[in-house]
Amino acid sequence: MFEHENDTIAAICTGTGGAVSIIRISGPRALGVVRKVWHGKRMPGPDFPRVMLYGHIVSGSPETGPGAGEPSLAVFMPGPHSFTGEDVAEIHCHGGSFAARRALRLVLQAGARLAQNGEFTRRAFLNGKLDLTQAEGVLDLINAGSERAGLLAERQLNGSVGSAVREIRSEVVRLLSECESRLDFSEEDLDWMPPETLCAQIISLREQAVKLALTARTGTLIRDGVSLVIAGPPNAGKSSLLNRMLGYDRAIVTPIPGTTRDTLEESVSIGGIPFRVTDTAGLREAGDADPVEAMGMERSQQSLGTADIVLWLLDASAPPESFPAQFEAMNKAKSAVRGKFIPCWNKMDGASLPPDELDRAHATGNADPDHEAAGPVFEHISARTGDGIDRLFRRLEETAWNGMPPAAQSGDAVVSERHAALLEQAANHLGAACECVRAGSWELAGSSLRTAAELIGCITGETATPDVLDEIFSRFCIGK
Repeated sequence: MFEHENDTIAAICTGTGGAVSIIRISGPRALGVVRKVWHGKRMPGPDFPRVMLYGHIVSGSPETGPGAGEPSLAVFMPGPHSFTGEDVAEIHCHGGSFAARRALRLVLQAGARLAQNGEFTRRAFLNGKLDLTQAEGVLDLINAGSERAGLLAERQLNGSVGSAVREIRSEVVRLLSECESRLDFSEEDLDWMPPETLCAQIISLREQAVKLALTARTGTLIRDGVSLVIAGPPNAGKSSLLNRMLGYDRAIVTPIPGTTRDTLEESVSIGGIPFRVTDTAGLREAGDADPVEAMGMERSQQSLGTADIVLWLLDASAPPESFPAQFEAMNKAKSAVRGKFIPCWNKMDGASLPPDELDRAHATGNADPDHEAAGPVFEHISARTGDGIDRLFRRLEETAWNGMPPAAQSGDAVVSERHAALLEQAANHLGAACECVRAGSWELAGSSLRTAAELIGCITGETATPDVLDEIFSRFCIGK
């Protein structure tokens, strides 16, 4: 739990190295603090609210006395119309580590204290400026790794999740009052709805909660992305494919087998989904590798078991007599894969056989005992020329969604795993409430509905405990 939540807090709320640094101050003494450390012809205050003013940070030393220091800007935003709902002041100074830290030090000496992780956003929540889903949306926006993840975070920040959740909770509370009135006024002939109707409405809310919880899969995919491992024998073009996906030369590429000695991870967005792409050392018989390459191959094997998708490259330019050995190595590696497996012929610009004959070569010479009659669907690309890359990207996107319907992929309200867990628990209690209504156990029905309302309220923060708030806001950086 944050202590002294009525204190005036301050922190640098911009990253190091930018052109401008911002020191944010929030709390009852924000105006007094900024006036101590910043001077200009016009001073921040009620006469100039929300106006960016030009002046200087007060500098000097005990020996030289105060003087005009770094040119900077200041703005004062009186509460409650500010991000935190409190009086907020900001100093915009030059970027870089020294200028920002010096300005922050002066602010702290003037009476503010250093903010804790997420304390600005937490105060915004406590002062009713944001609900808890919107506060989490702030963090998701900061951590967004793709345009789609950013749009998802913006929708949450704009209240899409909170609105959907509050609508369900409001209906649960309404039905709870129906059950409680039956207990409080059991001897009176009030206009209660029939138990069948009440149960049907409870089940409808349960279905809404379950449907909303299922969107967590979309959220997890867009927020956290997919781990993709590019694997295959040496010199199959794995590093060339990584470079093609990134759009620049990240990995060293040579015709010498075994050039890649270690795993190399980079991020790329495909269809709005963040992919964490790992280029691995080529896999071949360990006896043919030197000790360093052998260590790299061991890491490659480990990557196969943890990847969401493994893209296995085969060398289409190799002589056909090498294909059985390539298929055997692929089938052996496939046994270690826990995620999805996509086989891909690379170097099609110099292929020794046409695409359909390459695929038939696998079907006729397959050594995999679990091989399906239809065989795997191969992709055909050239990492060097880029041919087939668009088709490969579509395949990767479809594999990542794993059959999820388009409506689920583009839903407005997409919850997080925390929200989904609470919704699923609430759905279980709603199901129990319906059974109690059918049995005429109004007290037990009311208890289940009350628990469901509390669980759903924890999503938006209406019933969240201090421990829950501590856990959520501890994931923020200090300046947010």
